[in-house]
Amino acid sequence: MLARTIDILGDLIAFPTVSADSNLAMIDYLASHLEECGAAVHLMRDPSGSKANLFATLGPQKDGGIVLSGHSDVVPVTDQDWSFDPFQMTKRDGRLYGRGSCDMKGFIAAVIAMAPTFAQAVQDRPLHFVFTYDEEVGCIGAGHLAQSLGDIGITPSVAIIGEPTEMRIIEGHKGCYEYTTKFQGLEGHGSAPDLGVNAVEYATRYVAFLLDLKDQLRTMAQPDSPFDPPWTTVNVGALTGGTVHNVIAPKAQVNWEMRPVQKRDADFVKSRLQDYCREVLLPKMQAVFPEASIQTEVVGEVDGLVPTLENEARQIVASLTGQNDAGVVPFGTEAGIFQNIGMDVVICGPGSIEQAHKADEYIAVDQLEQCLGMLKNLATNFDETGR
Repeated sequence: MLARTIDILGDLIAFPTVSADSNLAMIDYLASHLEECGAAVHLMRDPSGSKANLFATLGPQKDGGIVLSGHSDVVPVTDQDWSFDPFQMTKRDGRLYGRGSCDMKGFIAAVIAMAPTFAQAVQDRPLHFVFTYDEEVGCIGAGHLAQSLGDIGITPSVAIIGEPTEMRIIEGHKGCYEYTTKFQGLEGHGSAPDLGVNAVEYATRYVAFLLDLKDQLRTMAQPDSPFDPPWTTVNVGALTGGTVHNVIAPKAQVNWEMRPVQKRDADFVKSRLQDYCREVLLPKMQAVFPEASIQTEVVGEVDGLVPTLENEARQIVASLTGQNDAGVVPFGTEAGIFQNIGMDVVICGPGSIEQAHKADEYIAVDQLEQCLGMLKNLATNFDETGR
């Protein structure tokens, strides 16, 4: 089974499923393997038709099943100094190198390798396979999937998401809200700044206000917060605008994100920013140029995974792995989307997040072995999970 998993992983790495590109070839590959096992397969294409989610089921088409989930897309390799071809798996010293090896094609490979075994094990409770697109750019595919499940008429009750956790059980993480704020000003000669509206200048004021909010969020941390850091964080990823030294910049853009511990923190930041733009920045900009504007585009607002006292997914994975504890992580996943539509969710998968998104990304072979151990236990005891 390990050899089969490694072979499949090599195939998956060879699909260059960077979020900006199509994932259809990989989805077709996965669909073919699952159909061979007798799974009922649904493909859900995005509006462009160039990407798709895969939702497949072994067993009866009814509510209450278990989901094994992973995202098909990977981050770019541009400007990264790789020692190997990132889209050709390389084996070395007990590690399997390649883009997506741990995030998260290793888990997907193990699940697909186990599919024939699952097909023999599933009886009354369905087992679902969910492979999504565009997780890395805002969990867009998972949001699409959540809407599409209503059309299929199936509501699973449990989801195990195989993001790299070194096979630890994770029951919580912060949300991930990403934004692009664009400033439209009025260009002019740099020697007469009062006759123009410098978009870069107003973008800078916006960032300064955002950083003040960032400091305030530190004081709003809940005493019992399990996260590190315990407060909602803010990050300014980029501020761009202008052209040359002596021209008033007519356009600017700020790319920023926050990782809310709780939704009210996100509401606080958004409302304060809206008030600041409406009451302070825009009146000054439009006094000179009435068409001046500030527009914020939502790249993605993905809610966090909230730990709960009762969690069937946690109970199942604990019984499969022998672990008694569950933790939280700082990075975001699709888990909150699954939780919001009524599933019990945990994250547990092979590999370390420390290797994700970097040059020479890899997954250790022994991590795949541990993952296969969990999945084999699931197959052996699958009928017990329905009781």
